[in-house]
Amino acid sequence: MWKWILALLVPALCWGSPNQTATVTAAEDWMSVVRESPYWVSQGVYQNIVTIRRWVLTESGYCSESDRHILFGRRGRFLGYIDNGVSRMGTQHRLNEARTSLARRGKVHTWVAGGPDKTGYPFALACDQPHVELEQAIDRYLGTNASDRIWGTWDDLRFRTAEAPGALHDALRQVYHTRLSQNRLQLPRELPRYLAGQVLIESGARAQAHSAANARGILQLSRTALGDCGIAPNNYWHRLAQLDCALKLMNQNARNLRPAFDNRFGELPGAKRERLFTLLLIQAYHGGASRVEALLTSDELSAPAAYFSQHHERYTAGDIAFGMVYHNLGRDRLGLASLYYVADVELATEALCQRARARQDGFCDDAN
Repeated sequence: MWKWILALLVPALCWGSPNQTATVTAAEDWMSVVRESPYWVSQGVYQNIVTIRRWVLTESGYCSESDRHILFGRRGRFLGYIDNGVSRMGTQHRLNEARTSLARRGKVHTWVAGGPDKTGYPFALACDQPHVELEQAIDRYLGTNASDRIWGTWDDLRFRTAEAPGALHDALRQVYHTRLSQNRLQLPRELPRYLAGQVLIESGARAQAHSAANARGILQLSRTALGDCGIAPNNYWHRLAQLDCALKLMNQNARNLRPAFDNRFGELPGAKRERLFTLLLIQAYHGGASRVEALLTSDELSAPAAYFSQHHERYTAGDIAFGMVYHNLGRDRLGLASLYYVADVELATEALCQRARARQDGFCDDAN
């Protein structure tokens, strides 16, 4: 029954002996922990979140066994894990015991009890989650099997033939370069490879993907988005149409966000500025451009952006992107899923770019 204590001790033997405890007071709720967090806690948060999400996506590290929860603090730093209980309530009880233990050992400054539909602190992330099987998804995207290759026409686009179909990877590149040559796109140079990462995360590169929220296709576009792109219902799952529509939406988001972004972060060094803009465009695809714009301009939500802009040399572009969201968690429907999505896209893109096929054609270079 004390297996969860051993699990917590394994990754951090420097915690000291069990007798070295301190009296701690539980915080009112998890949002009070966020509100009281100084901005400096965002140093390193991007890489920390990417690390724990890598364990989930690849079923590795402390998620090599799926019946676990990992715990992490406000910096996204891994603190320990528990083995799940025999019931949901049993797991919640173990998590809360682990939270109090972490606080008493001085690993976190406070703790919040979690419960049914109630977020606790330190935050907990289940290893057993629906996730993309990245290697299989990348195979589909690269057309490793003939059955995954595509051909067709959309608007003025024509890709391959029934006799010689091609990979979704090549289709994405063709659509992007066609629209770029037509001066229809003004996107960061690295954006296309992240769009490929989104295909992997959104649908696992499955043509007929269909979510509970009625999002459809390889890029999980809503009926409204599909309509805005002029796609008729009989073409909702058309992969060329989905790629074209996603690029159009990305470009629209970039055009709408660029003035506010440049006003806030225009003084950042060029490469760092464009990296941050790319991450915010990924965030906008997930949660909406208006929400990202509010993080840049709203009286209520823009204080973190103002701070990070002033002190940007202390933070990576990823830390800034995540810090802007973290310090506003619980506001404007922003949740931890907003951070997880961008981290997952980063990991999927990274995995794709480890394949020789993606590296050889220059897709993973900034000038793709």
